[in-house]
Amino acid sequence: MTRVILIDDEPLARSILRTYLKNHADFSVVAECGDGFEGVKAIAQHKPDVIFLDIQMPKINGFELLELLESPPGVIFTTAFDEYAMQAFERHAIDYLLKPFSQERFDKAILKWKSQGTGVTRKTEELLASVSPPEERQRIVVKKGSNLVILPVHTVFYLEAFDDYIKVHTKEGFYLKKKTMAHYEKVLDPKQFVRVHRSYILNLQELTRIEPLTKDSHVALLKSGARIPLSESGFSILKAVLGI
Repeated sequence: MTRVILIDDEPLARSILRTYLKNHADFSVVAECGDGFEGVKAIAQHKPDVIFLDIQMPKINGFELLELLESPPGVIFTTAFDEYAMQAFERHAIDYLLKPFSQERFDKAILKWKSQGTGVTRKTEELLASVSPPEERQRIVVKKGSNLVILPVHTVFYLEAFDDYIKVHTKEGFYLKKKTMAHYEKVLDPKQFVRVHRSYILNLQELTRIEPLTKDSHVALLKSGARIPLSESGFSILKAVLGI
């Protein structure tokens, strides 16, 4: 039996999915969720094989939900999302159902999911790497134990590379996020966040001064007391952004 979770803030949308799933006796709905927070908890509890996931939801969106999962299940998106992400869906998503969709289109998505076999998690990770929702410029969603935390970007002191993760440093300490430095270098406002080193992106609002470290190297001092090393190219970029 294929275990399914429905995650959509619209009760009518979930009802339609339940109705369409009646044609697929080998699928069992183990949970329904009205927002992304509930979705993360339900996925951890029920370990579904596939989720039907809306993108535009209150609290956190569908992409942010997926980023919080260590091993995402198969995903079929059910969305009225605007078209900027459609090319990424075509390349990497198992399938997406653009609302409103018919039973016939739904059945095709089910068949496509069944044909995927292995590689489901990889496809989801590829999709996440290729799409940058507008919300990412204003916030970073992280997981701390069993809690979900939304960090407005202005509260972030700096980002630090840490193996396959990023350390997001704030006044409360740091949070881990499974993303890359290149991703945040692309997504965050370059007027506020500057990549000053292979392993560091700093928030210019936190910068207090720049000091020489050796003859050919420098370090940035932040309000928090953190000392961020500057690469040669990072120092040049920082000077250009600051106009010095």
